[in-house]
Amino acid sequence: MTASRGLSSMFRCCLALPRAAVCQSRSWPRNVFTGICNKHREGILFGMGNPLLDICVNSNEDFLKKYDLEANNAILAEEKHIPMYKEMAEMDGVEYIAGGATQNSMRVAQWILREPKCATFMGSTGKDEFGKTLAKKAEEAGVVVRYQKQDDYSTGTCAVIVTKSGTCRSLVANLAAANHFTKSHLEIAENKALMEKANFYYISGFFLTVSPESILMVGEHACENNKVFCMNLSAPFLCEFFKDPMMKAFPYIDILFGNETEAAKFAEIHEFGTTDVKDIALKTAALPKKNSKRERIVVFTQGAEDIIVARDGKITQFPVVRLPTEKLIDTNGAGDAFVGGFVAQLVQGKPIESCIKCGIWAATEIIQRSGCSFPADLHYTE
Repeated sequence: MTASRGLSSMFRCCLALPRAAVCQSRSWPRNVFTGICNKHREGILFGMGNPLLDICVNSNEDFLKKYDLEANNAILAEEKHIPMYKEMAEMDGVEYIAGGATQNSMRVAQWILREPKCATFMGSTGKDEFGKTLAKKAEEAGVVVRYQKQDDYSTGTCAVIVTKSGTCRSLVANLAAANHFTKSHLEIAENKALMEKANFYYISGFFLTVSPESILMVGEHACENNKVFCMNLSAPFLCEFFKDPMMKAFPYIDILFGNETEAAKFAEIHEFGTTDVKDIALKTAALPKKNSKRERIVVFTQGAEDIIVARDGKITQFPVVRLPTEKLIDTNGAGDAFVGGFVAQLVQGKPIESCIKCGIWAATEIIQRSGCSFPADLHYTE
């Protein structure tokens, strides 16, 4: 799915850059990443997820009700949703946009880093035109793609229904070929070399439904080699129905992303006994972790409210300001852009404050355009 699920709800109310961090706490020192940060090194960042072609339309509440959808949610397609894709394809103004949460984040990170081939992405597609389109868009952005191509399945798609003047989006993913990625693809010598070449890893929680064993392979490698492993809660249903594979991966997570809705569901499932997002972030950060050389960082967004960051047993809050409604075009992909901006600074060894600032900048740019797209001539400067 395109929007980082959860994270895109961060931009329901249209955000711009943060003002200043409050409730300051000690940040990760820059030397935590000594020896693994290098802006210009090829393959420093590795992503793995579901490459999907987004089918985007602007619609209304009646359309959502017809297919039993919510205005701000991300789900997997059921049988009742299949006719929706044909109906959307016949609607005026339908757009086809290269998507998939992790792949979008890799594209955004690559856009900000500017140096080609810093990011590598793996996922599964069909041997069809949609798959070729996804590869072309990623490669145009400078991302190295290594798809596992399926003979018997078509490239996955994601229905994106934008409502309420662009402020809400409902995502319905038909994974198709994306659902058939296997660990064996990672074990191919050339692909394994690309994975091991990286020092930073990001995987969307949606991939838990596809190949949890591949996630563990990457997480174990990162842990054993003191590299940085990032994941995303991605959607409330994953916290509930994919709890077991999620918690098997959890000890490897150095940085976790999510939003307030996902945090609430995570806390409920794990019986944290609190609904306070700050407390949930602290409890989540304190869960067992295999690599003791660095503490886990948890980043929770809350719509128009402060971004919550838990690290070193303390909370840092980053206020955000509203983007005027007239500038908002499409919130789809905003969360992916946030992660992309964040990791683009992370791989350069920047402090977490800088990572969050860049993440919000990237997402703010994305929501002023259709889909997860960006102007090639726009450069990020702190």
